Amino acid sequence: MASDFRLKEQLPELTEEIVATYTPDDAINHLGHSALPSYTGVTDILLNLKDVLYPGYRRKVGLHLGNIRYHVGSLIDLLHDQLTTEIARALRHEHRGKKNHSDCETDIDFEAKGQAMAIELLKRIPSLRTILGTDVLAAYEGDPACNTTDEVVFCYPGFEAVTVYRIAHELLKLDVPFIPRMMTEWAHKQTGIDIHPGATIADYFFIDHGTGVVVGETCQIGKHVKLYQGVTLGALSFPTDSEGQLIRGSKRHPTIEDRVVVYANATILGGRTVIGHDSVIGSSVWITKTVSPNTTVVLETPQLRVRGGESDPDVLDHDLNFQI
Repeated sequence: MASDFRLKEQLPELTEEIVATYTPDDAINHLGHSALPSYTGVTDILLNLKDVLYPGYRRKVGLHLGNIRYHVGSLIDLLHDQLTTEIARALRHEHRGKKNHSDCETDIDFEAKGQAMAIELLKRIPSLRTILGTDVLAAYEGDPACNTTDEVVFCYPGFEAVTVYRIAHELLKLDVPFIPRMMTEWAHKQTGIDIHPGATIADYFFIDHGTGVVVGETCQIGKHVKLYQGVTLGALSFPTDSEGQLIRGSKRHPTIEDRVVVYANATILGGRTVIGHDSVIGSSVWITKTVSPNTTVVLETPQLRVRGGESDPDVLDHDLNFQI
């Protein structure tokens, strides 16, 4: 059956109804302003940065010492332009969002500020490669199923999320607005791992399996820390002021000291909570208080009840409680 073109006569009226919702106090439109950072532009920056960080692993193959300088030079030139454009957009957006700002926007050269921040990030690539190299080793040495470090770079979602986090964290330290969060939320969508760019994470960091891991903004994580899937390093509560508004900027998330292992689905909450060095946190525990160094925290042994089925000495007995 062919579509009824007469129904299309309603479309102009529907358009007017939709446009009427785009009011000045509407929080979900961005009309009459300069462009926001481009989502595709920011993700393309990440792809190009990963080509520089891990040459030969990503989109360009056949690289060797004879052509790597040309390849990286081309990418760095492109990244300079991309970062300058997107950071300038983010700075302009942040400036317009400030209340009672007195300086005229035309007096601010956002492109110049964006370029300076772009150059500074590019200068940090050597140190980024150094710390990411430790993260690769942590994954390889911490997972007996891993055969080579190449496998970590190619295959591990935890390493992908940590790579994006470390880039975003450097941008955040440079006071680049908006873009760091865009980057980590893109990684969150790709990997299921949610690391806020404001978290502070030392070297040799490894997330095994990874799906469902949450690392909050004010987390502090030491060296040689290993997290498994489903771990939450979150806030215990959200302090508010006298008017009920959230107080931002306080330490809300836990501190994890050196050489701590946190197993699957453990939940550790609170800005005053510290997990002492060389501790092991077992699966599915709920922690809101400090744990001393060299401590193992586990749930008491649960019981399974198995009912029905055939009696067999090699399987669980049926119709009784069973300690595991």
